[in-house]
Amino acid sequence: MIGQTKDAGFQIGVSKTLPFPPEAVWAAVMSQAGIALWLGEGATLAKGEPYATKDGTVGEVRSLHELDRVRLTWRPRGWDHETTVQIAISASGGKTRLTFHQERMVGPEERERQRDHWRKVMADVVDLLTAE
Repeated sequence: MIGQTKDAGFQIGVSKTLPFPPEAVWAAVMSQAGIALWLGEGATLAKGEPYATKDGTVGEVRSLHELDRVRLTWRPRGWDHETTVQIAISASGGKTRLTFHQERMVGPEERERQRDHWRKVMADVVDLLTAE
């Protein structure tokens, strides 16, 4: 089935190459305004630490590598399971590729909902970057 892996359930990735240096993209997605866009308001991220947003999303930061990636568990309020979300950046030719990846989703319907979610998040991050 499309988007289904052997070990990680269903997964989705949304990426975009942006005309900004990696430092600017990282600063945007890791700022309070950026974190509010992709994770939710009120979260503070530190490797190995739990986080909670004002709207009830909870999880734990599994890894956080400056100018590279952050990987965390993600369980919005009302969900009966957690998934894993990774935000990564990579630089090439003066541009930066930003990727949102989510795995361990339970089925194709959730995968499609999350694809729409991450596409909207990407558009919001682009808006944040172009407003700065």
